[in-house]
Amino acid sequence: MPQPDRVVIVGNEGGTNVGGSLHRASAALPVEARLLNAYEAFAGPRIISRFNWWMRGRRPSHLRSFSRRVVRVCEEVRPKWLLTTGFAPLERQALDQIKRLGIETISYLTDDPWNEGGLRKWFFDALVAYDRVCSTRRANIADLERLGCRSVQYVPFGFDEDLFFPEPPLPFEAATYATDVFFAGGADADRIPYLSAILDAQLTLSLYGDYWSRFRETRTATRGHASPEVLRKAIAGAAVCLCLVRRSNRDGHSMRSFEVPAAGGCMLVEDTDEHREFFGPSNEAVVYFQSIPDMIESVRRLVHEPETRSRLARAAHYKIAHGGFTYRDRMSSLLQLPHAC
Repeated sequence: MPQPDRVVIVGNEGGTNVGGSLHRASAALPVEARLLNAYEAFAGPRIISRFNWWMRGRRPSHLRSFSRRVVRVCEEVRPKWLLTTGFAPLERQALDQIKRLGIETISYLTDDPWNEGGLRKWFFDALVAYDRVCSTRRANIADLERLGCRSVQYVPFGFDEDLFFPEPPLPFEAATYATDVFFAGGADADRIPYLSAILDAQLTLSLYGDYWSRFRETRTATRGHASPEVLRKAIAGAAVCLCLVRRSNRDGHSMRSFEVPAAGGCMLVEDTDEHREFFGPSNEAVVYFQSIPDMIESVRRLVHEPETRSRLARAAHYKIAHGGFTYRDRMSSLLQLPHAC
């Protein structure tokens, strides 16, 4: 019986990290996967990590040693593919060595390397060495081609079936999660006007993610960092789930674009071409908004229309659950397996 092809994945594990999701997804595919946790490259004394981050272009403290480890694993495992996610901590020299072993190298670029908050020369040096770069955003495809990347593809985010599925809060938990609006994501400065407008409109809001407590406008609504279980219950407990893209990343969609409908939430979505591609016209599966007043008006309407919310949530869940949006589908696309969607 022939042995399955192998893939070595470099990415973060734990929580909702894409690396861990791809690793789990591979179990349902005819591949054998090994995950190397990219967090290891950033470990070390805080003072050294901060120096490398701020003074050396966000360089991981153990970039070189971690890169050597990835090479050693590839020499031992001899995978068909090396698949990295996000700002993978790999040096150009390591990628060149891995390619000389006959291994195809693929970057699943889940971040925008031109985001002014995250320019990394060491990463750009390595990025052009990959055989294929698969970006979750169309907005930087032309930039990647101008940079010199050999083969550039658009591969959207997906959702992890093991982490995101409908799970309503238990009766004794219902009051904890009940809210008019749910939002999960980082506290980017350009998001503050949207979230503060919800509170100014006397609507209840639950915010999950990092740094919301730093802003006076959103401090009262912050619920801290959330596990997947908490996110599932919070999505189910909210009347409306708000979906904002990250402008600093030039996103046309986000991870929550798929995770929220997978967990059964009613979505109010920032109007983008990619969102319309996934969900169709407004009021078919989601409601779109183009401005803060438009957002507030839609929230108020949906809060008072439970039947509309249920219809939209069911339609969005069906589209995502049956439309080829899982990370199993993404793995098939990234590895170009015969049954890729």
